[in-house]
Amino acid sequence: MGREPTKMMHRRFVALAVAALMCASPALAQDKKPPLRTGVDGTFAPHAMPKLGGGVEGFQIDVFTEAAKRMKRDITIDAVSFSTLIPGMQSGRYDFIAAPTTVTKERAENMLFTAGYLWTAFQFGIKKGSAPIKSWADLKGKAVAVNKGTPYETLAKKMAEEHGFTVQVYDTQPDATQAVLSGRAYATLGGNTTIVYAASKNPQFIADLE
Repeated sequence: MGREPTKMMHRRFVALAVAALMCASPALAQDKKPPLRTGVDGTFAPHAMPKLGGGVEGFQIDVFTEAAKRMKRDITIDAVSFSTLIPGMQSGRYDFIAAPTTVTKERAENMLFTAGYLWTAFQFGIKKGSAPIKSWADLKGKAVAVNKGTPYETLAKKMAEEHGFTVQVYDTQPDATQAVLSGRAYATLGGNTTIVYAASKNPQFIADLE
């Protein structure tokens, strides 16, 4: 896969949460409606992450707290693993998903999306001192760590079949990053927002090929 298809796939990013908020719009001008129910990947910094004293903070928390405020609604935001978010919405637990959610053909067959509001790219993160990744071929014989249930897992598994590397799947992106730092994996594949943020917090972790 060349660089452009990867970019195009990710440029349908984060439409789901907006779509569901629009579905809730009849309550916009009404008071005393039940709280909006949503969830985020609570370890996907800087979008959502634990804060000192309990709870979560981050970009997604700010965005949807403000959205609910403008709708004159309270909001309940659960912090869970990403792989449980879509099943949670489909079961009725959540009204929408507040975590960054990439639009895919398979998801679009079962969920409503609007135009994306956040543009990101796929990016590798590696341990300091490792040889930079110039192409997928550089990963032959190595291991790539990914967050479970994400498009990064889907793409990595597809490319692994073509280029001969293994994919390690973890419940959270921090776990995938730690796999790189501990030497269990050569690289992790994620969104550039979270890869760059992790690199800014850990001098042993480097944001690599985008």
